[in-house]
Amino acid sequence: MESQKTLSSSFSSNMEAFQSTPTNISFSNYLQSLSETPRRLRKRMLATWTPEQELNQVRLRSGADMMRKLNWYDLIALGIGGMLGVGVFVTTGPVALKISGPSVFISYAIAGISALFSSLCYTEFSVQIPVAGGAFSYLRVTFGEFIAYFAGANILMEYVLSNAAVARSFTEYLCHAAGENPSSWRVEVDGVAEGYNMLDFPAVALILLLTLCLCHSTKESSILNLVMTVFHVIFFGFIIIVGFYKGSAKNLVEPGGLAPFGVKGVLDGAAIVYFSYIGYDSVSTMAEEIQNPAKSLPVGILGSVLIVTGLYCLMALSLCLLVPFNMIDKDASFSVAFGKIGWKWAGNVVGAGASLGIVASLLVAMLGQARYLCVIGRARLVPPWFAKVNPSTGTPFNATLFLGLCTASIALFTELSVILEIISISTLLVFYMVANALIYRRYVVMSHNPPSQTLLFLFLLSSSAIGFSMSWKLDEQWRALPVFGGFMVAITAFFQYMVPSVCQPDEAWSVPFMPWPAVTSIFLNVFLMTTLKAISFQRFGVWAFLITLFYVLYGVHSTYRAEEMGVGAGEIPVVHHPSAQQTKLDIRAL
Repeated sequence: MESQKTLSSSFSSNMEAFQSTPTNISFSNYLQSLSETPRRLRKRMLATWTPEQELNQVRLRSGADMMRKLNWYDLIALGIGGMLGVGVFVTTGPVALKISGPSVFISYAIAGISALFSSLCYTEFSVQIPVAGGAFSYLRVTFGEFIAYFAGANILMEYVLSNAAVARSFTEYLCHAAGENPSSWRVEVDGVAEGYNMLDFPAVALILLLTLCLCHSTKESSILNLVMTVFHVIFFGFIIIVGFYKGSAKNLVEPGGLAPFGVKGVLDGAAIVYFSYIGYDSVSTMAEEIQNPAKSLPVGILGSVLIVTGLYCLMALSLCLLVPFNMIDKDASFSVAFGKIGWKWAGNVVGAGASLGIVASLLVAMLGQARYLCVIGRARLVPPWFAKVNPSTGTPFNATLFLGLCTASIALFTELSVILEIISISTLLVFYMVANALIYRRYVVMSHNPPSQTLLFLFLLSSSAIGFSMSWKLDEQWRALPVFGGFMVAITAFFQYMVPSVCQPDEAWSVPFMPWPAVTSIFLNVFLMTTLKAISFQRFGVWAFLITLFYVLYGVHSTYRAEEMGVGAGEIPVVHHPSAQQTKLDIRAL
């Protein structure tokens, strides 16, 4: 205990000394730095950190530790709360109406299987590297700085946009609970493009209120989420029971059959409802606030994904039993469905329950997004102001406040349909990258095999997955499906046989039957990405260009100064302190 106090005191004095040192860059110095951009890119793009550095050296840049108060049941509640409100109440209606038909529950099952395989990859990484950075940290220790930054920027975009979309859905369901028209709670602005012209002030108020709550305390926020999640699951049970009791199997096949848009529609729907599974990765960002991460993280991540997948499928099925798919409302589907069977009072209850679930999902997602930005700030890829942890609350106050304001701004004017598909492509891309990173880490970093073998395998695997997916998308090329599918199975079996994998003896948890789960995750994520519309890739391309430009103009120079020149790193004096090892041992013992 005394050594920890000494470490804290030493770190505080070092931080004060560092902060008193001028680190501002003049414009002429910045121009000189830009002239060195190619050299700095070569130096920094593939630069990696070790897990020990992430756990100790980088973590200390926040100035204070996050408080370890969460248990496994908190994680399950956070995972369930983070996913439930988003999926069923935001995506089920639009997907059932226009893409999948009554087979939307199969779309949820397919997306859930893909999420389960991705969650296996997240779980192994989170146990080995229990830091708040989630996918950003996992990719930085595996593939280097730029890949991690690219993934982290996409994760932040995914969180901010999805939270904004969900907040606007909160207004829809709250209006139905009050028996009001959603348009009456929004302000229409003339002269603005459709999709951006309806100002949603209730959504903004909700986001700002949750932002203040999250700035105050993580544990109290998780207790609030736990209470809301328990009521929410009970409420889900009510909807499922009523749907099966009052519904009719006839609605599953009329009009147009179970899959009126064909198998293609079922799979296209799976890519869209994958948005519903945003939330389980938030659990991995809580790693620095868990009392026993090695045991609690696998239970929290995998348990929440399995429970939510089952609830999603049953909820989607109950909706399609209540009303024919072509009569489902795209905005407040469950509330309107109960109204159409004559249970208007139940529609109001559904609106209230859905609003509660959406609040819970927003709470968890906003927890996760702030911790991602905090760790990216520690890496100096964004201004270090975002990395600060408030010593009195133990929360990343600056990151929470900034992202809360960004989310509120987007929720004010942007319709759900504008941003739904770009969220899915970002989510699928990040999960794809994490699965690749797990294979590389297992077979190269941990097993000390030559990287060329694994990189060639990953290239062939991704190429085959793209070939299979494009053949599926282009109906006339279906004869190529068994060729690409058989090739993927063959190269995976050959790779498993030829390249040995050595598991560390002290690992608390690892993905079984490697590399097959990670390979399946890679294939499913690629397949689901190719089902998205061209506009999604165009919007994603614009975003990718902007974040790459930011890295070239700011990120690479900031990290070069911090890591290569030792300017602004802040943790250098602490690394050699005799108590630094104690912090590392404390983390490993938890």
